[in-house]
Amino acid sequence: MAEHTSSSITIEAAPADVMGVIADFARYPDWTGEVKEAEILKTDDQGRAEQVRLVMDAGAIKDDQTLAYTWTGANEVSWTLVKSQMLRSLDGSYVLKPAGPGSTEVTYLLTVDVKIPMLGMIKRKAEKVIIDRALAGLKQRVESGEK
Repeated sequence: MAEHTSSSITIEAAPADVMGVIADFARYPDWTGEVKEAEILKTDDQGRAEQVRLVMDAGAIKDDQTLAYTWTGANEVSWTLVKSQMLRSLDGSYVLKPAGPGSTEVTYLLTVDVKIPMLGMIKRKAEKVIIDRALAGLKQRVESGEK
């Protein structure tokens, strides 16, 4: 079984506001450093994204990937890889928990398997950087009040 990497952050906003930013894929290029394009390919009967194409540029690593999203209640979303040029597999999730009045603890879990050989230690460090950047960007975006 692949090892996963996770990290948490507290955001000064209600869970619904945090999930609103997470679910707004069209705006990802505005606040995530690596996502250059995001296109919703398929939605569920509630209008939430089921499949999203992301064009990523993380410096040395560039990728065009499609992810399938599963929404569990109002406070959890997970995703799995449908196709990618660089990755063999990718599984991730955001889990939101109320953390007192007007704040939310967000936990990001990520497991990545790349097609090119990479030492486990280096892969986990890269996963940690991806997670920490994503959480910091999410926190900044939500707390700035931008929609």
